[in-house]
Amino acid sequence: MNPKLFAALQYFTPQHALSRAAGWLANTEIKWIKDPFTRWFVNKYGVDMQEAKETDCTAYRTFNEFFTRELVDGVRPVVDGQQSLACPADGAISQLGQIHNSRIFQAKGQDYSLLELVGGDPEVAAQFNDGHFATVYLSPKDYHRVHMPLAGTLRSMTYVPGQLFSVNTITAENVPRLFARNERLVCVFDTDAGPMAMILVGAMIVAGIETVWAGQVAPLQRHVRTTDYLEKAPIHLEKGEEMGRFKLGSTVIMLFGADQVRWLDQLEAESPVRMGEHFGNCVPTGE
Repeated sequence: MNPKLFAALQYFTPQHALSRAAGWLANTEIKWIKDPFTRWFVNKYGVDMQEAKETDCTAYRTFNEFFTRELVDGVRPVVDGQQSLACPADGAISQLGQIHNSRIFQAKGQDYSLLELVGGDPEVAAQFNDGHFATVYLSPKDYHRVHMPLAGTLRSMTYVPGQLFSVNTITAENVPRLFARNERLVCVFDTDAGPMAMILVGAMIVAGIETVWAGQVAPLQRHVRTTDYLEKAPIHLEKGEEMGRFKLGSTVIMLFGADQVRWLDQLEAESPVRMGEHFGNCVPTGE
């Protein structure tokens, strides 16, 4: 299909209704529905079940349990070193680089507002002005749990309602402000490298976004909702610990402030990545 036509059709698709219907299907325990579909999915997308703790794709209670499957211990080693940043997820880099004039690069000819991305709070956006971003796209075959790039203490979580466009490369190139339009969850952490945002972006057919501290957070709602965790019992996660997961695939965006991090030179758009791999380094104070 013509890329522009594919993107245009998404404007007329009942995105939320379709995604919630997919959510019902993904949660069904009816074996004659679940098992053939799960087998088809594994074969269609080449899912490596040998990495999973449960290698039989039909042994999972629901498709969602298969999709968010736990991996065998040790298959995703986390990079050592206090200054080293770990990749948060399996997938491929969509884009990465510096945030210029409060704008984030999306694709050739496309960018979007940092302020809009984080839900419209100027104080949150100001922490990342002139900082660095990295966008990682999780394809259907990938492991769909998201992990911490470095240790951090949760400061706030903001749910931002929005649309549910696909987040693949074709859509990113043809839908303006894609990641600032879609439903998303903005999690801000205090780290040794300064503030860090982990943004989990919903997409077409994504039935839900979960965090390890709040469970499922992102069904369809109509207003921005921020939860402040500074006054609650601290939620601290170490580097490599799981922080969230997608029920069906999507995208995670990392944000750091100015002069906080440097991405590895070899990383670029479309580079394949795996959770735990060396992704960049914290910049020592004074450099």
